[in-house]
Amino acid sequence: MKRPASPAVTPGARRLATPQELADYVGVPLSTVYQWSSRGGGPKFIRVGRHLRARWDDIEKWLDAQVIAA
Repeated sequence: MKRPASPAVTPGARRLATPQELADYVGVPLSTVYQWSSRGGGPKFIRVGRHLRARWDDIEKWLDAQVIAA
Protein backbone atom coordinates (compact mmCIF):
# COMPACT_ATOMS: atom_id res chain seq x y z
CA MET A 1 0.00 0.00 0.00
CA LYS A 2 1.29 3.43 -0.96
CA ARG A 3 1.84 6.08 1.72
CA PRO A 4 0.24 9.47 1.18
CA ALA A 5 2.66 12.12 0.01
CA SER A 6 3.95 14.37 2.76
CA PRO A 7 2.98 18.03 2.51
CA ALA A 8 5.29 20.18 0.45
CA VAL A 9 7.56 22.46 2.42
CA THR A 10 8.85 25.59 0.78
CA PRO A 11 12.65 25.37 0.57
CA GLY A 12 14.27 27.84 2.93
CA ALA A 13 11.00 28.49 4.80
CA ARG A 14 11.35 29.33 8.47
CA ARG A 15 9.04 28.23 11.23
CA LEU A 16 6.53 30.91 12.25
CA ALA A 17 7.09 32.80 15.50
CA THR A 18 4.75 32.18 18.42
CA PRO A 19 3.51 35.10 20.54
CA GLN A 20 5.88 34.06 23.33
CA GLU A 21 8.86 33.94 20.97
CA LEU A 22 7.98 37.40 19.66
CA ALA A 23 7.63 38.78 23.19
CA ASP A 24 10.99 37.30 24.21
CA TYR A 25 12.68 38.52 21.02
CA VAL A 26 11.62 42.16 21.38
CA GLY A 27 11.66 42.18 25.20
CA VAL A 28 8.01 43.00 25.91
CA PRO A 29 5.38 41.23 28.02
CA LEU A 30 3.29 38.59 26.28
CA SER A 31 0.18 40.69 26.95
CA THR A 32 1.65 43.47 24.80
CA VAL A 33 1.91 41.10 21.83
CA TYR A 34 -1.76 40.19 22.23
CA GLN A 35 -2.67 43.88 22.47
CA TRP A 36 -0.81 44.54 19.21
CA SER A 37 -2.76 41.77 17.51
CA SER A 38 -6.16 42.96 18.71
CA ARG A 39 -5.71 46.76 18.66
CA GLY A 40 -3.26 47.08 15.81
CA GLY A 41 0.43 47.77 15.96
CA GLY A 42 3.27 45.34 16.01
CA PRO A 43 4.23 43.18 13.06
CA LYS A 44 1.74 41.54 10.72
CA PHE A 45 0.07 38.59 12.41
CA ILE A 46 -1.32 35.37 10.97
CA ARG A 47 -4.14 33.28 12.42
CA VAL A 48 -3.43 29.58 12.06
CA GLY A 49 -6.66 28.07 13.29
CA ARG A 50 -6.98 29.55 16.76
CA HIS A 51 -3.26 30.22 17.06
CA LEU A 52 -1.53 33.55 16.51
CA ARG A 53 1.74 33.50 14.57
CA ALA A 54 4.07 35.94 12.82
CA ARG A 55 6.61 35.54 10.05
CA TRP A 56 10.16 36.35 11.13
CA ASP A 57 10.62 38.50 8.01
CA ASP A 58 7.55 40.56 8.97
CA ILE A 59 8.94 40.98 12.49
CA GLU A 60 12.26 42.25 11.13
CA LYS A 61 10.53 44.64 8.70
CA TRP A 62 8.37 46.00 11.51
CA LEU A 63 11.41 46.48 13.75
CA ASP A 64 13.24 48.31 10.95
CA ALA A 65 10.27 50.68 10.65
CA GLN A 66 10.49 51.48 14.38
CA VAL A 67 13.96 53.05 14.15
CA ILE A 68 13.99 56.61 15.48
CA ALA A 69 16.21 59.02 13.60
CA ALA A 70 18.51 60.94 15.92
